[in-house]
Amino acid sequence: MLKQNNQMSFNFSKYSELYDILIPQNNKWRRMNEEVDFSFIYEYLKDSYSNNMGRTAKDVVFMFKLLLLKTESGLSDEGLIKMVNVNMEYKYFLGLEPEEKDIIDPSLLTKFRRNRIAKYEKDENGKLIKVVDKSQELMDTLISKTVDLAIIKGIIKKRNIGIVDSTHTLSMYGHITPREKLIKVSKELRKKIYKLDATMKEKMPKKREASGLIEDEILYCNELLELLDNDGRFVEIPSIEENMNLLREIIEDTNVELEYSKDQEAKIGHKTADTEFFGYKTHIMMSEERIITAATVTTGEKHDGKELQELTQKTIDNGIALEAIVGDGAYSEKENLEFCNESGIKNVSKLSENVLHGNRKTEEFEFNKDANMYVCPAGNMAIRKAKQGSKKDGTQVECYYFDVEKCKHCPLKKGCYKEGAKTKTYSVKIKSDTHISQMDYMKTEEFENYFSHRYKIEAKNAEIKGVYNYDRSTACGKSGMTIQGATTLFLTNLKRIYKLEDEKKLIKVEK
Repeated sequence: MLKQNNQMSFNFSKYSELYDILIPQNNKWRRMNEEVDFSFIYEYLKDSYSNNMGRTAKDVVFMFKLLLLKTESGLSDEGLIKMVNVNMEYKYFLGLEPEEKDIIDPSLLTKFRRNRIAKYEKDENGKLIKVVDKSQELMDTLISKTVDLAIIKGIIKKRNIGIVDSTHTLSMYGHITPREKLIKVSKELRKKIYKLDATMKEKMPKKREASGLIEDEILYCNELLELLDNDGRFVEIPSIEENMNLLREIIEDTNVELEYSKDQEAKIGHKTADTEFFGYKTHIMMSEERIITAATVTTGEKHDGKELQELTQKTIDNGIALEAIVGDGAYSEKENLEFCNESGIKNVSKLSENVLHGNRKTEEFEFNKDANMYVCPAGNMAIRKAKQGSKKDGTQVECYYFDVEKCKHCPLKKGCYKEGAKTKTYSVKIKSDTHISQMDYMKTEEFENYFSHRYKIEAKNAEIKGVYNYDRSTACGKSGMTIQGATTLFLTNLKRIYKLEDEKKLIKVEK
């Protein structure tokens, strides 16, 4: 059942005054408690709980705050709960008494992440299917809350520019299977043990023959953890304890996702013609004050420009009127130029003739701006390109050539590759009146002034990766990636808001 309060409150003990001594007024967790009404979480998750079955659930605002702390700390579920026991800032944020310990079993946080925001069930064939996914709704809500707060504080202009870009995040498993991930983590754990006691090599569980079965690897890892638990000497060492907790969490995630040979929702994306990644993209729009106003998460192969219209609408819905959108060449495709023109918004993206693919459907070939090549629906990149036709009569096209050997065996070849063909090409028209108009706009001083803000979003992408380890997903699947993105961008925005607010106060004092 869903416990509903307007906002969490303290049950003050005789030690409660410690918070006034130890937690300063400008502490971000104190400010977050005082300025953000988290009661929206009750409405958001009301369909994920039963009101007439089972025990009363742990307060969902409390559980959600734990999720924010997990994003901030980067700890495993068990590691976080142990940290809360000794961290006064965390206890204050959660509404706990200073002396309170053993707040919840870590498994409750695990279940909250997996079963309340995104939920999987097995169909009649035993295959996992997603039946609940509120991850994007969570991301939209959290960003909207922070933009509202920025508007109330007067630190974001309601008429603004939108700076757009995407940042990539590697899959939890990279391009390896869950079994390989288990092998890697258990190996790291054994190395730490051997440094402390080399004789443990003789006591380790016997490895199974290389069957390739993930079940065998799970069994071995459980035996390894049982051995270390029974030994008792190593569990008190923080680095080893956290490694053990991480291994347990991976085992549990793998059991939930056992049908996956790898993260099946992750896809290969290309950063340049020669480099690729396996994972997801987070598409971001932010204001010139560097406050994120909208975001979406897609698989790695998706084209950046396809997300512009949705990001724009989400930003407008959050109360920001856009006068211009600033981005790189990925956002200069014809449909985006026309959309901005119809919406009365200036499109400040430098035209690339290779992006001029007109009004194409999203399921067709996508242009990769970094590699300067097209990518087919199967994720294969063109190997070369050439211009054909006449520029004078307007028939000139750019022709992209694909590796025909890959096409022959591609599962998506039906309707795309003709059996027996010696080549596979994809052609795009180079110019249109829309693009010519954009070329003229690129020459203006106004364009250059707007475009000078673009560097800000590259710094923002670096920040979320550097501060919140957003370069790798902490969960399997697109839902898990979106939940990670939602909490990360929420904390990033609040950090920026508080910084701008402090600067504003300082200027007033100096005057």
